[in-house]
This record gives sequence, structure tokens and C-alpha cells, in this order.
Amino acid sequence: MTNSNNKHIVIGITGGIAAYKSLSLIRLFKRAGYEVKVAATQHALEFVTPLTVETLSQNKLYTDMFERGHEIDVQHIALAEWADCVIVAPATANCIGKLASGIADDALLTLLLATTKPVFMAPAMNCNMYEHPAVQANLQTLKERGIRFIEAQSGFLACGTEGKGRMEEPERIFETVTRFLEGSDLLKGMKAMVSAGPTYEPIDPVRFIGNHSSGLMGFELAEELARQGAEVTLVSGPTHLTCSNPDIHRVDVKSAQDMYEQCMHYGPEADIIIMAAAVADYTPKEVAPQKIKKHEEGLQLELVKTKDILSTLGHQRHEGQLITGFALETENELENAKGKLQNKNIDIIVLNSMNNPKAGFNKPTNQVTMIDREGQMIQGEAKSKTEVAKEIIQFIIRKLNK
Repeated sequence: MTNSNNKHIVIGITGGIAAYKSLSLIRLFKRAGYEVKVAATQHALEFVTPLTVETLSQNKLYTDMFERGHEIDVQHIALAEWADCVIVAPATANCIGKLASGIADDALLTLLLATTKPVFMAPAMNCNMYEHPAVQANLQTLKERGIRFIEAQSGFLACGTEGKGRMEEPERIFETVTRFLEGSDLLKGMKAMVSAGPTYEPIDPVRFIGNHSSGLMGFELAEELARQGAEVTLVSGPTHLTCSNPDIHRVDVKSAQDMYEQCMHYGPEADIIIMAAAVADYTPKEVAPQKIKKHEEGLQLELVKTKDILSTLGHQRHEGQLITGFALETENELENAKGKLQNKNIDIIVLNSMNNPKAGFNKPTNQVTMIDREGQMIQGEAKSKTEVAKEIIQFIIRKLNK
């Protein structure tokens, strides 16, 4: 893949064991055709060598603010202006704390204070350090100043403990940054709300009624909306998925009632609403306060209908709002989907077919048919949910521009 825009990337490396992953990150950007320069702290050089970094980046390594060289420009200012984007990976607690306090005692921190370009940081540290109130406060401070964080992951750490603090993998960092850089402003200034995932309807403190939705389709739609410049709120049921784009505002819920409340909160101010969640149609009338014991005669549950979120939004919509719903059908697919389109008073219905083996829950691919109120119908082919999301958002953009 070649990047025709010839974007300039500065990768900052700090002194953590995850610094070795930065070498893979350099290679990913170089392979994609980006120009890459690297700024490293002195502690980072305990984990990676200048020769390796310069060989991979094909550029001089910036690490000493007072180095005498042939360049007349002040290095940190020149590099700050050259960059289209700065990525600090790994970002240690030390670097995050100093930046939050405005300290610039090395080449990388000076660069970070001097740049006006987008900055991404991928934290990496011991799980106890990550959860420390001081670190969390520093993260929040930098978020409020516009720093975009690529969230640390949970897993086995180099210190021998297990928990949250592992740097995100280079491939995911690369994907997040390139999506940001290659996005457009087609939806800039617009607010979007997306629902995703299943809902869990509690039976007792241990058990629930749920479904097989992974949430992937909704997450991909949120990512694509953000890539097109929209301000996105993602209301998600229980899922293991994470957002790649740090600008997406994620709201986690569990039950259908939880999702209803959050969608009623964020929906009215949204210009674009996409309801991709698999919300339960029924919920237990009563929730047992203690775990229900097994009985020989079996168990009977009385279920009651949940609130219809899509229909409520559709019938309370404001002028100019565009609402898209999803229909998952096993029979009479088109008729049922068209009926839902009219009954819910929405603009677009996206039909998922359970009859296609490449579509449905917990699959990386999907095949959808998009139908609007004017009768236009576009049937797509089975492809990755990332590509399907792009098709759906382009369909929405065309509707907005009519």
C-alpha cells in the first residue's frame, strides 16, 4: 500500500520495555509510504538502539536537545512544524506526568509542548501505576487538552503481573492513526449517536437473558462516522470490543432500560442516529434479589416488553434528523424490513439476513440490504464489517446531501 499524501509522522519513544514494539510501528508507517522521524528519550535508548531506529526510519534520530549538528533550525521546533501527527508509543507514566505539568526537560517533551499538530499517546506501564490516581488525573488533564489516547490493554505484563497497562499492538495504533489522517470532513460539525452490542436482562444477580451480538457492526459504524468527521457517541451493550478512534465518546450500558435511558439522553441532539444494537424485546417482570436455586419442577419466568427505543426516537425526531435502524430477519425478510421502516418512522432500514452463512452474529463479515423511505434499495455483497460500515455511511451521506 502506498500513501499518496506523503504524510509526515513523528514517533516518540520513551523508556519502557514496550519500546521494542515501536520498531514495528516505524516499519508499518514506512511500508505504507509515510515519512517517519523519531524522537526518543535517553531512557528509551536502554531498550532500542539509535542505529536500529535510524535504519528503519531512514532518518536521523532526535534525542539530544543540545547536539551540535549541521542543521541550522532548532530541532524541536523544526520537527514540530514538519510533523502532521505525533505518536508517543510507549508513553510512560513519567512522560505523561511531565507533559501534564508542562515540563520540557528532554527533546521529546520539548517537541510535544512545541507542536500544534494532533498528538496520540499509547500508555504502557505496570497495572498499579496505570490505576494510580495521579496517573489517571494526568491522563484526564491531557485528554482535556486535546491529546488522543490509544487505550492500554489488559494482559500479562513484563513485570510479571497481569492487568491493564500493556501498550496496544502496533497494528492497532497504525490503524487508529491512519484512519484519523485519511479521514474526511464530510460530516464535520455533525453529531451522531450509534447503538451497538447486546443487552443483558437480569433474572437474578447471576443470570441474565441475552443474545449473541458481538457489537462489531455498531463499532465499525461508529469508527467510520468519526473518520468522516462526525462527533460520535457510541452507546454499547456488554462487549469485549474497544474503540480505535479515541475521539469516540463511549457510553457502556447493560440492560434494555439502560440503553433506552442513554439513547433518550443523547439521541435528541444527534443529527445522525444509527440503531445497530440487538436490544432485547422482553425482560423479566421481576428480578430475584438472590440467586435462584435449581428446582426439580423447573422454572417459569414472566416476561414483559421492553421499551421500543427505535420507534420512540423515530416518532420524537426533530427536523433534519436522519435515523437508521437495523432489521435481523429469518423469514419474509424484505416485507418485514419494509414494515419496520414505516412503523418506526425512520429514514433507512438495514436488513441483515440470517440466511446468509457469512452474515449474522459473531462473524467478521456481513451482507446487508439498505432500503430508504423513497423505495431505493441497495443489496450489498458479503464483505468485512469494516467495508459494510463504509457502504452504509456513504448511503447516509448521499441521503443527507439530497
